[in-house]
Amino acid sequence: MEKILYIDCFSGISGDMMVGALLDMGLDFSLLRNELKKLNIDGFSIDCREVMINSIKAKKFDVRVTAPQHKRDYRDVIKVIKSSRIDEGVKKISLEIFKIIAEAESKVHNCSIDRVHFHEVGAVDSIVDIVSTAIGIKNLKAVSFHSGKIPLGRGFIDTANGRFPVPAPATVEILKGLPVFGGNFSFEATTPTGAAILRSVVSNFGQIPPMTIERIGYGAGSRKSKKIPNILRILSGVVRDKDIPRSEDLVVLSTNIDDDNPETIGYIQEGLLEGGALDVWTEPIYMKKSRPAFKLCILCDKESEAKIVDTVFLESMTLGIRRKEVKRYSIKRKTKTADLSYGKVKVKIGIHKGEEVTVSPEFESCSKLAKKTGKPLKEIYQDAILFFSKR
Repeated sequence: MEKILYIDCFSGISGDMMVGALLDMGLDFSLLRNELKKLNIDGFSIDCREVMINSIKAKKFDVRVTAPQHKRDYRDVIKVIKSSRIDEGVKKISLEIFKIIAEAESKVHNCSIDRVHFHEVGAVDSIVDIVSTAIGIKNLKAVSFHSGKIPLGRGFIDTANGRFPVPAPATVEILKGLPVFGGNFSFEATTPTGAAILRSVVSNFGQIPPMTIERIGYGAGSRKSKKIPNILRILSGVVRDKDIPRSEDLVVLSTNIDDDNPETIGYIQEGLLEGGALDVWTEPIYMKKSRPAFKLCILCDKESEAKIVDTVFLESMTLGIRRKEVKRYSIKRKTKTADLSYGKVKVKIGIHKGEEVTVSPEFESCSKLAKKTGKPLKEIYQDAILFFSKR
């Protein structure tokens, strides 16, 4: 069984909402408090209480600052976390989340990442929120993390740098390439910390995946909304058949090209695959006046989309690209070695519901062995497939 976590951020996400949901799901508050004592920070206390949000019971997590705190830059935050006595896995998750925020702030404010002054984000309450989230995630021992589409909200927020529109510039930078929507909110639904948590841990965005739900946690936010409860819901469950097809929301980009050298198309294909495309292919077509042409098609995830679009425009003669969202199902795969009497060949094995259903010898491996032994390539292919069929 694989344990998975689904972050249902229908009303947005912030650091305190995430911690509240993890506590409601079962994270022990005493354990959390004892772990936070390992941080080299003084002047704060934590509290967790049950609240009712639009008739739904949730946990509200609060950090109370009990002594003056100085401003911290990215280097200070790294030092605080690395020098602490918390678990190494917790350190890794915490540092990754802060790195995402620091890189976004650095780009937005046009300064070196080491000189980013976090202001609100680097305050003690945000350090506690992020480290507490990392502690909760580590304790859950989930294998994969999923999330719904991310609401942003609207309006304005007051920060140490002045008044900014919602979503905050750093939040937008962090969420580039991820599925977002405005939502019916007149406030900041997703904070930079919440965005960084999603960017750091979530691998799939979309609907709730096939799973058996075991635990549910509700974390309360600080905003009031009559239409939609300001809570974050987390679902923890298991996939009892770990080899069910994986579902991914991907993008297909395509363009018609009738004025490029065919050799150039091959060069573009190689560059796209090296640049993050999941698959690239061409289709022969006829355009106006029966001109023969190529239809270049690229399958990619949303994170790589912008880079791939740039590559196509820079390397080809096309003036436009079509885009279509698709869902791809794929089975688990692994690479094995066929130890033949005359050499070794790498083979990809496809696994569905615990059974090896496909055997596909790798071309480069077979080609190398064919040149070395003088055997026909097709014979090596057949021997490699037969090797696993006999097994």
